[in-house]
Amino acid sequence: MNSASRPDWSFWLHQFLRPCIIHPAFIHINLGMNYRLIPDALRPIAEKIEAQERVSDAEAVVLYQSRDLNALGIMANAVRERKNGNYASYIHNRYINYSNICILSCQFCAFAARKRDPHAFEYAIEEIVRVVREALPLGITEVHMVGGLHPTLRKAWYLDLLRELRALDPDLHIKAFTAIEVRHLAQRIFRLSIREMLELLREHGLGSITGGGAEIFDPVVRDTICRGKETAEEWLEVHRTWHEMGGRSTCTMLYGHIETLEHRVDHLSKLRRLQDETGGFTGFVPFAFEPQTTILAHIKPATAIEQLRNLAVSRIYLDNIDHLTAYWVSIGLPLAQVSLNYGVDDLHGTILEEKIFHMAGATTPQQQTVAALEHAIREAGREPVQRDSYYRHITAPKNGSMPGVRSADAELACV
Repeated sequence: MNSASRPDWSFWLHQFLRPCIIHPAFIHINLGMNYRLIPDALRPIAEKIEAQERVSDAEAVVLYQSRDLNALGIMANAVRERKNGNYASYIHNRYINYSNICILSCQFCAFAARKRDPHAFEYAIEEIVRVVREALPLGITEVHMVGGLHPTLRKAWYLDLLRELRALDPDLHIKAFTAIEVRHLAQRIFRLSIREMLELLREHGLGSITGGGAEIFDPVVRDTICRGKETAEEWLEVHRTWHEMGGRSTCTMLYGHIETLEHRVDHLSKLRRLQDETGGFTGFVPFAFEPQTTILAHIKPATAIEQLRNLAVSRIYLDNIDHLTAYWVSIGLPLAQVSLNYGVDDLHGTILEEKIFHMAGATTPQQQTVAALEHAIREAGREPVQRDSYYRHITAPKNGSMPGVRSADAELACV
């Protein structure tokens, strides 16, 4: 069954769960968790959560194995409310892919291309600056920019791009480059150390690096789905270095392919350990694998139940990362709304247009208005708040603009 004909499971799950998604939001307010709704096998873990004690790796596997989704929601929601109250946030941002030309051929990726491939693209600096300039009056506070490991773009291209984007508005936050892009620039283009590369990028306007490229840290899994990509330690090293420089970043996980539950916990464990060390991660953003147009197309997509379970376990386990984002581009806005009762406190951003997941077969919309995000948050019983790139609350729209309105020709925006 292709993606166009597959039933919208997130929609139907939303309809079935709406009568019962209220209870995770209120049962522990001034009362603690209602243990009658938690099975005996999970009560010791629930007690640790309520006592604000750390959940072990073995206990995280137990949570992943549980079929009691609502019990997981109760526990995850207790962590969410303790950290973030009743707020749920979003960011008003513009996504840019400067190019999908890449020297790698990751097995899971439908985005990357060789230069002569028909779906290859590469945007000029002038084009990128134009669409960001057009988005500024809409009230965006961030441009989020990633691309492939381009073999021929020169040093000056990257620095000029950052410089010209910075010149548009000194308050615009430039969130750009995955860890593997930083390594590519440092080792192949600039011939600098990781720290020197990051310092140079920051001097030219970089505000933060993105969390992409983490996939699953297990080396056997990585060799199967993204052979040739950086190792787990190399990904962690880039973020560790950035954090040591005072920078902040998000972290991610790509799940729902060939990994085991133990692989997921190992991945989360490495993130938690680095966060213990640096405190530099602002939020965690897990992605469900989109298999439709890759060589791994035989893999069944993660179900809505599995996506909610993964979000809930992530919220419980990552006790030192304050924010958990449901990436609506991957899971759809209806399921992202439900996830607000399973530990999530952030719905990511307006995006405006997205390519990476859609080139892999995602059929979700490529943008959301501020009004749609705020409506989804309110309907779930949360208080919507716009945030900045560090998850700090913004009290009013930037420049007094009308968020969520976009120009008809501002089309060069993607993940």
